[in-house]
Amino acid sequence: MFEWNEEKNKLLKKERGIGFEDIVMAIDDGGILDVLDHPDQSRYPGQKIYVVAALGYVYMVPFIRSEQAIFLKTIIPSRKAKKQYLGDSNV
Repeated sequence: MFEWNEEKNKLLKKERGIGFEDIVMAIDDGGILDVLDHPDQSRYPGQKIYVVAALGYVYMVPFIRSEQAIFLKTIIPSRKAKKQYLGDSNV
């Protein structure tokens, strides 16, 4: 089960044109390309990052897993991840 902050979701939709619902749909459709440990564990202990193909692009989605749910923190578009995971072609 996925959870997120609804205010953050509204902001992401407005600023980046994608929301957590889009990410969850992509995950449900097999769009997870990788799961990484957050590189700054001292500031974000236990946090991981989904690398997700969604809406023709690749996004980094930091998350925290608890016993009850997976809390999605934000959605970051990543040209570097798109090139690394999908090459220079479109999704």
